[in-house]
Amino acid sequence: MSTSSRDTSLQFGMASGAGNGVASFSLYTVGYQTFRIHGNGSDARSPAIPHLYMTSPLTGIPKDLPVPIDDGACRRLVGLGVPDVGLRSTSGAFVNVRERRGTTVVYIYPLTGRPNIPLPKGWNDIPGARGCTPEACGFRDHYSELRRFGAEVFGLSTQSTEYQREARKRLELPFELLSDEAFAFTDALRLPTFVVGSLRLLKRSTLICNDGVIRHVFYPIFPPDQHAASVVAYLRPDDQTKDSTKT
Repeated sequence: MSTSSRDTSLQFGMASGAGNGVASFSLYTVGYQTFRIHGNGSDARSPAIPHLYMTSPLTGIPKDLPVPIDDGACRRLVGLGVPDVGLRSTSGAFVNVRERRGTTVVYIYPLTGRPNIPLPKGWNDIPGARGCTPEACGFRDHYSELRRFGAEVFGLSTQSTEYQREARKRLELPFELLSDEAFAFTDALRLPTFVVGSLRLLKRSTLICNDGVIRHVFYPIFPPDQHAASVVAYLRPDDQTKDSTKT
């Protein structure tokens, strides 16, 4: 195997890591591509083959990003009923979060980037905008823990279902993404938004709902790549707090 037609050697680097309650992983770099291998290098679907997630610049968090501040836009949400709105999911079915029983986690994000397509101009300068792909990967990697605590997980943005399907497939997300392209859910709750260019996008937040009622809100969220771990900590039975808002 070679990394190029002129280089027959295989450039191979490795870094490992693990977090609280998170399965260990290793990052292997081959040439210009990076692969993430979970656990002991085996995958439940194919024990002899490592589970590889290819990463890209979109999965990283640049240094010195501006930190979003709490402008109070989500404080009034706790205790409200979830809007009676059906949202199209990446499977094609409509999901009405109000009708879901038990605990439902809805993480709300502005816009997932796509490989080789530039992000909106000035994206990194907007507090809280950058990091949708790392956040989604965090929920993917913590998904089994969230399910173990009885929580359903959905991502929600204002991109079209077709746009979201590409992200879900590429990132191997085990949960559905919901499209609020018509802003019906957003406007019903008066969720905070921002405008970049011609795009109106949602600010990043997460709703923890129980039986159709918003019980907790994470807002603002920073850094987004660590947010899923914060949700796991909040839902862990021995780590619940009575605070209604938490970052």
